[in-house]
Amino acid sequence: MSALPALRAALVEGRPAIFVRVETARGSTPREVGAFMLVTVQDASGTVGGGALEMEAIIEARRLLAAGEARSDLAIPLGPAIGQCCGGHVGLGLRRLDAALLAEMEALEARERDAWPSVFLFGAGHTGQALAQALAPLPLRTIVVDTRADRLAALPVGPERRLRALPEAEIAGAPAGSAFVVMTHDHALDFLITTEALRRADAAYVGMIGSATKRETFRRRLTEAGKGALAARLTLPIGGHQVRDKRPAVIAALAAAEILTAILSTAEENRCSGFALVQNECNNPDG
Repeated sequence: MSALPALRAALVEGRPAIFVRVETARGSTPREVGAFMLVTVQDASGTVGGGALEMEAIIEARRLLAAGEARSDLAIPLGPAIGQCCGGHVGLGLRRLDAALLAEMEALEARERDAWPSVFLFGAGHTGQALAQALAPLPLRTIVVDTRADRLAALPVGPERRLRALPEAEIAGAPAGSAFVVMTHDHALDFLITTEALRRADAAYVGMIGSATKRETFRRRLTEAGKGALAARLTLPIGGHQVRDKRPAVIAALAAAEILTAILSTAEENRCSGFALVQNECNNPDG
């Protein structure tokens, strides 16, 4: 997801490299402001959009390397002149890699990571393991909560692990806009955690693994407890109904897309609601 490892490696190895960043993006463009890549004489990592746009950037970066120059800027209309039909306009900034630039990008990445939405996975069983893996490349902070130390130890590198005797206690302290995905080894615990999550009106997503029968059982329990309205906000089964496949990796891929969509949609709604000055931008993202 990030070209930062390549930046660090190039600097440590003393390989001359050019950092290319999207500085402006107007209209329909393949990447957003801030997207970046690193270009050396031998290769390139990261992406500013691919296609002819990226080839223009690589050509200019290697020209800078050959000439010994430190900076350059490119203004590229995405039209017939370069064989692209997006119709937008991209401004690229090119800068020779040095220690100051690396420190700047590391600080920026740290700030961005601190702002990433949180996804709480309750249960580190087979599907929990697969979902943690599927979420790993995405700009999300993944926290896996389980009562079993051995299952947490088996998780892939990346997600935060929390060993808790009372997993449901994690919900109260979760940031606004978080997603909660419940897939423990115990149906009663699933229902307890999910009920607590549904009480969070600011949750971006509440999902539980299971069947239509499990959903109906949970809906009935909520209704009997006088909380039937909460059931409308529950996603069960996770991953949608279009693909009938019970393999953990398939469920994880479908659920990861569903969770990310819910989080981004919630963030966009919050950004646009109540701000008259940005309504035109929100209603016309390519305008």
